[in-house]
Amino acid sequence: MNNFIKKIIEKIKTLWGKWSLMQKIIFFAVVAAVIGGIVLLSVFSSTPNMVALLSSPISDPEALSKISFRLDQEKVEHQVTSDGRILVSDRLTSQRMIALLVREDLIPTGTSPWDIFKMDRWTITDFERDIQLRQALTRNLKQHIEALEDVDSAQVTLVMPEKALFTEDQDPVSVSIILTPRPGSDITTNPQKIQGVERLVQFAVQGLQNTNIVILDNYSNHINNLDGMEDFTQVSLAAKQLKQKRELEAQLKREILEGLAGIFTADRVRLIRVDVDLDHSQRSSATTEFFPISIRKDNPDTPYDETETINNVLRSQNRADEHYRGTGFHPQGPPGMEGQIPPGYLDQDNIAGTYDNTSVIDNFEVNQENRTEQKRPWEIKKITIGIAVDGVWNHVYTEKGQKELSPTGSIVREYVPVSDEELLNARRVVESSIGYDSNRGDSVEIRHMSFDRRLQFEQEDQIFRNRQRTARIALYSALGLLAIGIIAVAVRLIIKEQERRKRLREEELARQHAAMREAALRQAEEESVDINISVEEKARMEMQEAAKNMAREHPEDVAMLIRTWLAEE
Repeated sequence: MNNFIKKIIEKIKTLWGKWSLMQKIIFFAVVAAVIGGIVLLSVFSSTPNMVALLSSPISDPEALSKISFRLDQEKVEHQVTSDGRILVSDRLTSQRMIALLVREDLIPTGTSPWDIFKMDRWTITDFERDIQLRQALTRNLKQHIEALEDVDSAQVTLVMPEKALFTEDQDPVSVSIILTPRPGSDITTNPQKIQGVERLVQFAVQGLQNTNIVILDNYSNHINNLDGMEDFTQVSLAAKQLKQKRELEAQLKREILEGLAGIFTADRVRLIRVDVDLDHSQRSSATTEFFPISIRKDNPDTPYDETETINNVLRSQNRADEHYRGTGFHPQGPPGMEGQIPPGYLDQDNIAGTYDNTSVIDNFEVNQENRTEQKRPWEIKKITIGIAVDGVWNHVYTEKGQKELSPTGSIVREYVPVSDEELLNARRVVESSIGYDSNRGDSVEIRHMSFDRRLQFEQEDQIFRNRQRTARIALYSALGLLAIGIIAVAVRLIIKEQERRKRLREEELARQHAAMREAALRQAEEESVDINISVEEKARMEMQEAAKNMAREHPEDVAMLIRTWLAEE
């Protein structure tokens, strides 16, 4: 086997040597292309297939951003292409998100939540096309409805009548649906979810009206008949209004506590109650406002106001003047009878008289503005706030700067209450922050109250006692270690002193022995006595001589040498 491999390698080497430079370059290029193709194939094969959420692109950027934001809220991975299409991971996710977008009315105009059935074969008749279209729509409706989390299964029947010549003879498109809800779902009693299913079906079928949609549950209850759902709607509305009230109260409470905590500290402020009375009645008002006519505007470059206005402008005038001149005439009554005119008026008979009448009607134009104001869904009717503020507890110190303790070992404290001026300032700050209005009956009360802090003081006293106990233990331990160190140093000094004295005695004895030997040798030399000295004695004498020389140079080492020498003796 090894010989076979060796032969193959030799053949490859021989063939490689015969190739020219161009052939080698071509070979490397082919190998690189093959490796690159394998890499690209593995990359593209590992890329997950994406499914289009809607069959047609979305041209409105605002609608596209809303759908993308809603998908992010549902934590659905998606991609937005350059042509306005949204891609999701799989078809089941696509169906579920389409149902959600249709229920929340986020599908843009001109797009369809599913693919329209397409068939281009010329052998299919129009009747077959209609049947296949209805089957495709029915199947897609069933898939979309079953993709909802609240639906376990659904049965859909779609009726699409033939097109009539006249509109009044056209039968309407109708849909009947039987829903089987999942256990624990409230889709049969939640009007919003039922309307979402209706909107989903209505958008799916062209020309379908919500009045021609019938939805039943698995118990044959007509659940999309919302005529009897007023009670549920009222309950849902009341729950929303109560939630809105609680959120507004929580927001006010948080803002007030954060503001006062920075003034009095958080543990000294207690927000007893925050009550916001909201008015949810729907109201609208129409007003007409008359204002002066501006004939000269203000110049912003000057420091004074140059505006000139007039109240009205004369548009038309109607003037009538009447003049009369003639004799005065007083009727006398029937012929033959004297008139009953008083003598004073009778004297003025047949006297020339005048009559003048002047009438002027001026029509003026004024600036007028008609405004219709729609009240917001809710309005604050009354705000009631109650706040309690605690004083400050200060520790009492002695003249030496230490905390004063009671006979029981507790820290002595002194209470300083909150002044009336501080309470008044805090009340004004709170009133300004909530938009206080006395006309609507708002009430803000801030009182000084001493909080019960016995448990807190007991914990502080216990911590203080533990610290004192720890400090005493540390002090006693330090003193004990210092005493042990002093004793150890004293013992060490005593031992060294004893060793020094012993060393001095040994040196003295060694000196005396050496002097005695030198004296004996000197005496023997003088007497010319032949003394036979052994090898050991010579070695000892040499050692003594070396010890003398070393004693002069290294006194400390000599002491150790003498001790060793005496131990041998």
